[in-house]
Amino acid sequence: MNDKSNRKDTEANKLTGRLSRYAKVGTGVGSAAARVAASRAFSSDKDHLAEARLFKQALGSLKGPLMKVAQLLATIPEALPAEFAEELAQLQNEAPAMGWPFVRRRMAAELGTDWQDRFASFEREATAAASLGQVHRATSHDGEALACKLQYPDMASAVEADLSQLKILFALHRQISKAIDTTEIADEIGARLREELDYVREAGHMRLYKTVLADRPDIHIPDLHEDLSTGRLITMQWLEGRKLLEFKGDDQTVRNMLCRNMFEAWWRPFTSHGVIHGDPHLGNYTAWSDDGGDPQGLNLLDFGCVRVFPPSFVKGVVELYRGLQADDRDRIVSAYDIWGFKGLNNELIDILNVWARFIYGPLLTDKVMAISDGSGSAAQYGRQQAFTVHKQLKEKGPVRVPREFVFMDRAAIGLGSVFIHLRAEMNFHRLFEDALQSHELETVGERQASALQAAGVAPAIEAA
Repeated sequence: MNDKSNRKDTEANKLTGRLSRYAKVGTGVGSAAARVAASRAFSSDKDHLAEARLFKQALGSLKGPLMKVAQLLATIPEALPAEFAEELAQLQNEAPAMGWPFVRRRMAAELGTDWQDRFASFEREATAAASLGQVHRATSHDGEALACKLQYPDMASAVEADLSQLKILFALHRQISKAIDTTEIADEIGARLREELDYVREAGHMRLYKTVLADRPDIHIPDLHEDLSTGRLITMQWLEGRKLLEFKGDDQTVRNMLCRNMFEAWWRPFTSHGVIHGDPHLGNYTAWSDDGGDPQGLNLLDFGCVRVFPPSFVKGVVELYRGLQADDRDRIVSAYDIWGFKGLNNELIDILNVWARFIYGPLLTDKVMAISDGSGSAAQYGRQQAFTVHKQLKEKGPVRVPREFVFMDRAAIGLGSVFIHLRAEMNFHRLFEDALQSHELETVGERQASALQAAGVAPAIEAA
């Protein structure tokens, strides 16, 4: 009887939280959308910058998942017009950390009322607070430094409420641009954001990367503490390290080493197992050193946004690379077909190739080079090319982008931005060829299935 009542109370609380979130989010986003629609009804001039600032103002008052969605959209070049992307990119995760009484209750809910006895120490102040949760430093009874990532309460309700508002942003996008059909993009963002709420899955991602990168002692993955982790709490080894941007002024050798590790940590898991670290944000990596001197390698810190791809998608990536390399149009078209592009004609293929040659450009050039597209700014990396593609697709499109592209493109652009920040100069072609030659492409599916099973990672979440 009590269990039944508790379930009803829990369901009621979730519903109440979701309705409250709908009201708060809907007021800001809906009001902004209405004002944009009104301005368009009475004016033939489309001031995208003013509209973008309007939405930035509306979203800037919110915290939580929708803030994360807005920032994510800003990093997907084809998702929004340039003016919107530039404004939304300025939004920051400034979610206020939960206070100690709140943290104490949340930890008790995850580990039991005696949770503090399970740590030698637990810092009351959070070391970091973001859109979905916050991190506290702790110490095990064996003296090991730990990082406890604790999810905020009612995040599932907040995510569903915020995703319902995402369609407003995309509806506005459809008014502004007919170049890209954003249906698949919206579905992919929703599925991946729901995955980020599942800390059991994130723990599996950590185990997965431990296996995939086991032969890379210079790339560190934190050890997981299973007995101190739940679906909304993940406790892991605290990895000491320095932020990557601290090395912007170091020797070229140091900067290249860090970027080479970034390249390996991103491309090798993809070519061998069909998985990528989908958020190559500078805050998700630090540089480690045993003696406190020059960095010796890279720490990977966050595994919430890991994308598992169908093996066929990996084949398409390699096919397009080889097609562009040989200027083989049939092979290029075959790659787009493998990925699931529909209704492409020669004109649309030519337009897509503009973007493809930009993304693959550094990989196709067999020489030491820097990543640059002429913008000179990591924040603007890819925007000029995306604008060119958009302009052409407005006349010949729309094109529906297969959902797998969302995080592939986002991660590729993020990786390039890191290389620009650190002014890397490397032979990216040789690095990529090494990644391809180290594994037989035909066995990606077998390796992926085996690794996922061993790591306890469930199949990817699909669109709701």
